[in-house]
Amino acid sequence: MRAATGLPELVVNPERQLSIRKKNPYPTDVIESSVSQQSESVTTMAIYIPCSPERAVEPVTLNISPKGYYLDVIAQKLGLSGANEILISRTIGKASSETRFYFAASKSYLLEMSSDLLNAKAVKFGEPLNARASYICGQDIYGDSILASIGYTWKGQDLFHEYVTLQSYYRMLISKIPGGAYKLSREAILAAELPPTFTTKTNWRGSYPREILCSFCRQHWLLEPVFSTSSIPKKASLELSRLNKKLKVSESAEQKVEYANGHDTVDADAKSVGMGSSFICEVKLYSKCQDLILECVSNVLYKKQNDAVQNASLKVLSWLNAYFKDINMPLEKLKQLANVFDIKFYPQNFSKEVVSCRSVENFQHHETLGDKVPESNGINILNDVAEDDVSSIDIEGPDSGVCPSNGSLLCVCYSASLVTKGKLQKELLESAEEFEFEMGTGAVIPCLEAVVTKMSVGQSTCFYTELPPQALVLAAAKDSANALAFLSSPCCLEFSIILLRVTEPPEDRMEQALFSPPLSKQRVEYALQHIKDSCATSLVDFGCGSGSLLESLLDYPTSLETIVGVDLSKKSLSRAAKVLHSKLTMMSDPDAPCRSIKSAVLYDGSITDFDSRLCGFDLGTCLEVIEHMEEDQACLFGDVVLSYFRPKILIVSTPNYEYNVILQRSNLTSQEDDPEEKIHSQSCKFRNHDHKFEWTREQFNHWASELAVRHNYSVEFSGVGGSADLEPGFASQIAVFRRVFQPKEDDLQDDEGLACQYRVVWEWNRSKPALTN
Repeated sequence: MRAATGLPELVVNPERQLSIRKKNPYPTDVIESSVSQQSESVTTMAIYIPCSPERAVEPVTLNISPKGYYLDVIAQKLGLSGANEILISRTIGKASSETRFYFAASKSYLLEMSSDLLNAKAVKFGEPLNARASYICGQDIYGDSILASIGYTWKGQDLFHEYVTLQSYYRMLISKIPGGAYKLSREAILAAELPPTFTTKTNWRGSYPREILCSFCRQHWLLEPVFSTSSIPKKASLELSRLNKKLKVSESAEQKVEYANGHDTVDADAKSVGMGSSFICEVKLYSKCQDLILECVSNVLYKKQNDAVQNASLKVLSWLNAYFKDINMPLEKLKQLANVFDIKFYPQNFSKEVVSCRSVENFQHHETLGDKVPESNGINILNDVAEDDVSSIDIEGPDSGVCPSNGSLLCVCYSASLVTKGKLQKELLESAEEFEFEMGTGAVIPCLEAVVTKMSVGQSTCFYTELPPQALVLAAAKDSANALAFLSSPCCLEFSIILLRVTEPPEDRMEQALFSPPLSKQRVEYALQHIKDSCATSLVDFGCGSGSLLESLLDYPTSLETIVGVDLSKKSLSRAAKVLHSKLTMMSDPDAPCRSIKSAVLYDGSITDFDSRLCGFDLGTCLEVIEHMEEDQACLFGDVVLSYFRPKILIVSTPNYEYNVILQRSNLTSQEDDPEEKIHSQSCKFRNHDHKFEWTREQFNHWASELAVRHNYSVEFSGVGGSADLEPGFASQIAVFRRVFQPKEDDLQDDEGLACQYRVVWEWNRSKPALTN
């Protein structure tokens, strides 16, 4: 407004109005042409948010005529005379969004536009603070307001508009809380819960804890969280684990080494840590004024850097979630809870940043049903801790014998509906054809997990629970009017569930219970020792999967110059390419352990097919792969690799079936037993649902010995996990084949003439960038 007063020849400031207009109006033809482009009326939905928390939020319809101005329509809904009495908030959500709050301007603006009151900090609004609107927006909003998604976009000629419904409003509301953000990421507002622990990337569903924490900070107008990871050498980590009386090892399937935006710092030693090293992570949250709000320094060690970051993030989220569930928690109790999560917070800074949260949380509790508990009328309603109540649940369908256990990955089909007294009426709120979660991690509401525990695959059931807070119900409801009608009378929540499948806990998780480091790490160390002993310069990993072995080898100084991976899974190869490319592009660092590597290639193909490009490598590995094939295919692979590929050394590992008795604490039953007898006996399951077979020591020795004799190789047997001198031997049995004589050059030339069966999906060379086909 001040700037406009300096341009009297161009613009005019009408007195007592928050507006600027051209001194010389546009020509009539320009105005008419502009109006003609918008010949149709615009109708859109918005949300009216009263200032008083006693009044309900309600939808409102905005009708804009072709010659009308949308801000005038909004002003009318707010009881104002025109657009020049409206203030507009910043956008809500994404930067490209047109969703904003509209509310009445302070009278002091209108009366004294030329005074110092133009400074927003000096303005005193006559209306009280609108806690609900201010909480969602992140800036102070006074009086009644309207939430709408409407306006003219940059260079756009038409009026942009989108519906804002009660459902979208309540989704904005719950997204400000960590647990609500996780529920939204899973699209399971009524069924999902933020898990208290991060187990593996493979089994985690929904947004990762680090992503949710970053989003929380942005929504609450805090600085991005600062993550600092440090590596602890093996000896020091053992000492620390003794002090803590436990060493927590996380079995993450993937490791995220790089973090974006420069907000993560890594200890200098972390770039070249050995297999025995562990990680800890520190998280700090700061206000926009750079005041420290809280810091979390976990004393738990993790084998993966990413696991340390995710678990530290989850501790902060869990503590914040506990606060939002009980915003009137005494300070002393809040401090005690912070100690449980290894958090130190600064009360003055914390309360300053969450003061608006307190207001809206009071509102949320106000809108729940409170003491209105529905009459049972024959309905068995489960409470939050349902373990004692599930015995009365009727489960339909035959028992398939495939039941969930802790660590299992479950897939269910479910629906959640509002049901009135007597089950006479029902309103569907949310449903999912396939919903996955890990058993025993708290990833779903307690009563749902307790019920599923009693089911087997193929069975179905229906149970009832008390209503969650009304904000969650309306965030899930597609038809808010119907949902509100149900909530006005006694009702409860009905869940209908079908257990579709159960994926047994991954093999490495069962092994983790007994071995530290995990067997996967021990297998890598075993292969690494053979690389050092043989001075191998080339290695091919048959069945490389996501590249875990190849990635791990890059953490050590070796004689290797060429590494190759082969696999059938394009998804796994894509992940392997990403990880290897990230590490190999850092080879310019003179301290990089993988600086000897000159080339790396990933091939898409079957390991039972021959490709002459992989003939004669120094070392071949096939770790925990053959059990994923049919037995005849595993035998074919042995013949192909030793007769055609002919590596100097081949290392093959596979689970020892006899060791499952220890891993699973069940009685061993031979695989040669009568199938009918096996049905009625308690037999060991395979370690992974994807295993086609698992061999005993005798079976494995017989396969490997015959293979060696046929192809002029020697073979020796070993393993990792357990001992050869103690029953039942090694948990993971290993055969090391060594070529007895050098193949004739004529044989190699004949092989090289064969067609190339594999397709290159990624290739890296020190002298040129990586290529992806």
